[in-house]
Amino acid sequence: MRKITIAIDGFSSTGKSTLAKQLAKALGYIYVDTGAMYRAITLFAMQNGFISASSENIEGLVEQLTNINLKFVFNESLGFSEMYLNDENVEKEIRTLEVSRNVSRIAEIEQVRIKLVDLQQKMGVEKGIVMDGRDIGTVVFPDAELKIFMTASPEKRAYRRYKELLDRGDKVTYEDVLENVEKRDYIDSHREFSPLKRATNAVGFDNSDMGLKEQFERMHNHALRVIMKEA
Repeated sequence: MRKITIAIDGFSSTGKSTLAKQLAKALGYIYVDTGAMYRAITLFAMQNGFISASSENIEGLVEQLTNINLKFVFNESLGFSEMYLNDENVEKEIRTLEVSRNVSRIAEIEQVRIKLVDLQQKMGVEKGIVMDGRDIGTVVFPDAELKIFMTASPEKRAYRRYKELLDRGDKVTYEDVLENVEKRDYIDSHREFSPLKRATNAVGFDNSDMGLKEQFERMHNHALRVIMKEA
């Protein structure tokens, strides 16, 4: 059966990665979490003093982009790939609220997006891939056979993220998480280079009041219909 490219875009904490992983596993496709790539560069910028709560050195970071090596390594025990930054597993470090506070600022940088879009497009040459992010259906794979745009209310997304961070053992407040979600929404949607927007032919999917099982079943059935149509 002919393989397709599935592009999933949407706001933060809409469950893009969860759905993408489920679809990839069910279809036997490769899953790529582009958000992890931007988070890894953000972590690098924080660790090396290029960005902080009070300052940023974008030129310095851009000069170091050639020294940043990103790769996904499959973890058999977990059943999914983890992000490695310069050969170090940083999967846990990139999921903190501190990284979340800064990732949209890093994702605004044109040179960062050019570097990562190039890597992402190379990953999808053979198709049979599910990729989620902010500009997958509009920039990375504008010709993807299936595009999904996910959304949910800021309050619902903040609560999901808040629970996730608490389960990880992070000390956070719901108010801080909600503020972060709303701030990221604005930055992602208003940045000059490659802003978050719904592709004209993307399937809109609001999962504000939907469980994981229901959303997977709906999108899996839709994906199968698209695949059969393309076969």
